[in-house]
Amino acid sequence: MKKFLSKFIGDRQFYKMVLTVAVPIMIQNGITNFVGLLDNIMVGSVGTEQMTGVAIVNQLLMVFNLSIFGAISGPGIFGAQFYGSGDREGMRNTFRFKVIICAIIVLLGIGIFLGWGEQLIGLYLQGEGDAAAIEITLHYAKQYLLVMVFGLLPFGVEQVYTSSLRESGETMVPMVAGILAVAVNFVGNLVLIFGLLGFPALGVVGAAIATVISRVVQAFVVIIWTHRHSAKMYFIEGAYKTLRIPMSLVRQIVKKGFPLMMNEILWSAGMAMLSQCYSVKGLNTVAALNINNTISNLFNVVFIALGSAVSIIVGQLLGADKMEEAVDTDNKLIAFTVMSCFGMGGLLFLCAPLFPMVYNTSDAVKELATNFIRVSAVCMPLYGFTHATYFTLRSGGKTVITFLFDSFFVWTVCIPVAYVLSRYSPLTPVVLYFTCQSMDWIKCVIGFVLVKKKVWVKRLVANAA
Repeated sequence: MKKFLSKFIGDRQFYKMVLTVAVPIMIQNGITNFVGLLDNIMVGSVGTEQMTGVAIVNQLLMVFNLSIFGAISGPGIFGAQFYGSGDREGMRNTFRFKVIICAIIVLLGIGIFLGWGEQLIGLYLQGEGDAAAIEITLHYAKQYLLVMVFGLLPFGVEQVYTSSLRESGETMVPMVAGILAVAVNFVGNLVLIFGLLGFPALGVVGAAIATVISRVVQAFVVIIWTHRHSAKMYFIEGAYKTLRIPMSLVRQIVKKGFPLMMNEILWSAGMAMLSQCYSVKGLNTVAALNINNTISNLFNVVFIALGSAVSIIVGQLLGADKMEEAVDTDNKLIAFTVMSCFGMGGLLFLCAPLFPMVYNTSDAVKELATNFIRVSAVCMPLYGFTHATYFTLRSGGKTVITFLFDSFFVWTVCIPVAYVLSRYSPLTPVVLYFTCQSMDWIKCVIGFVLVKKKVWVKRLVANAA
């Protein structure tokens, strides 16, 4: 028992160190998701069709958001290790790489959403439901998307700066920027959705405008702070004097980062495809899943933040060539993540019936949402373990393995199961959802084996500068 405890349980200093990194990320993500919940309730109070239309667009925007995340994650592996090894020029070059790749993704995202937005939205409106309700939902979704396109650029810029700050050990500033942004978003929603203070009531358009403004504010905060503290955030010193990056580093980032970027793109597209499969069960299912996702995301901030902590802390230890300490720290981080998920999952399960009650929607949608939330609660420890093992593998540059572990698994296992069961079986939406989420047991076994074999224990930056 003592050996077990020493392997998986840290001392007070360990948890203090972990929480110093993770808590600001938890707070930022928690506030963001809480305001997302309030947004959801506000839009939902206008009507179920409006809420469903916004949910569909946000599902599509998630693909863009995670594409940005994947694009910066590849160079981010090197950024964390460069910081651990004290290589300033290496950090500057990873920052430049992020700027270039995110600019490309933003341009592609704008083009796709403006050119094929209606067709993409229509994929989610092919299930059971009233024709008039489907047409109204499409109308509101298009309105929302046309405004949200303006938020793609500030979101991309903010992610470039925020990721580099976190790799440098600075997590407080992104947290403060996030808090300010969600405050702006919340006030903007109140004023623009409902028409307070003399403004017109714009409904879903008002919600989109408020979100775009908040993203601009968040981007400006992290940009201005970073440039005013260039002596501390030395990656920004001379970062824009040139966008040239040593080809040796480009090749390494592309080799490690491209599978990671494709993984995020394909994984988010896979989540969108899963939602499309569930939507075959009708508009009530789409609305209930939207409520479930919004509530679950509020509770998921704990394991998501701890995943980021794995990436930052373990990545820095690998970059400093402290391999045994990296393994020991990772074991304790994974155990802490899973234990936290049991606690958060239990709380979510108990509170599940309460959350749908605040929505202005039908009893059928509320009942579906309650059951979806309980499924998410039961599966949360699985999500936490797979999330922590994913970031463990990623911290050591095992991006091809993470690609197979994550998005490849979604497209070859989860989506075929969801597609067949949603169309050719009598399963209820809740049983269908539980069956698909339970597939993560397979990922847990694979992740456990890979982490135990220590295939991820590798220093990447010794010859990267």
